[in-house]
Amino acid sequence: MLRALWLTLPFTMGDALGTALASRSTPVQHMVVAGCWVLWAALAVALAVPHAITLTTIRLGVPGAVVVAAWASWHSNSSASSIAGLVIAVVAGGLALSGFVADEYVDGSSYGDERRFALRVPGPLMLGPIPLAWAAVVTGITIGPLWLACECWIRGIIGTAVGFTLAALAWRAVHTLSKRFVVFVPAGMTLVDPSTLIDAILMPSRSVMTIGPAPADGNFLDLSQHALGLALEVTLNEPFGMTLRRGRNESEEVEASRIVFTPARPAAVLAEAARRRLGSR
Repeated sequence: MLRALWLTLPFTMGDALGTALASRSTPVQHMVVAGCWVLWAALAVALAVPHAITLTTIRLGVPGAVVVAAWASWHSNSSASSIAGLVIAVVAGGLALSGFVADEYVDGSSYGDERRFALRVPGPLMLGPIPLAWAAVVTGITIGPLWLACECWIRGIIGTAVGFTLAALAWRAVHTLSKRFVVFVPAGMTLVDPSTLIDAILMPSRSVMTIGPAPADGNFLDLSQHALGLALEVTLNEPFGMTLRRGRNESEEVEASRIVFTPARPAAVLAEAARRRLGSR
């Protein structure tokens, strides 16, 4: 559905965008139209290739269409086509941030008898860092070219160089979130989270006693990072050693037999665990 909605955007937003740009200078019109086509095509390719890298691109890029559609609708007197384009952009943006899409693209890197499920974004990051990173990407790739189109050459050159660099750094920071997942393998399950773990945790099938909804409190290792949603707890038959990340250059060795994490779709994770007869003791 997300791919289909994205392909319709040029037909629903095109007229409204043209109307909104009618009062702008010709260079600005050409720059905005060319930029929109390039970004639309790049995201269409990203949507066609399930991978963690394309997931980050989709999460940052598709919601940007909502801003463009809202601006075009406002400046085109909210015509029927512009409203349709805005609705489609909003739905597409919501789908791009959904757990279904996250699982689909994270699992695109799987091989053999594997199944990967994305972890939810840490709660504190949703309150500021993520929106700021998104704004840095969107602003970084647009402000410089627009200044160039307005023939503000010095500002345009500096803005493009600084903006693209800032956008690349923000994209890289957000991409860490796309590399967080739980993966089921024939030998058991593995928790991969570079933001909290130095190395992935491999939990063999013979060691997993239970897997289910986590209690509100208890003596467990909480790797959920306060993510919103239902957290799951894996209970092991013996403590496992792991290395936690504490800051950029610090780490801590710990042992735990109860581990809590928050997948994007807990029900799907539990269904996969049941299918593999994992944690049924």
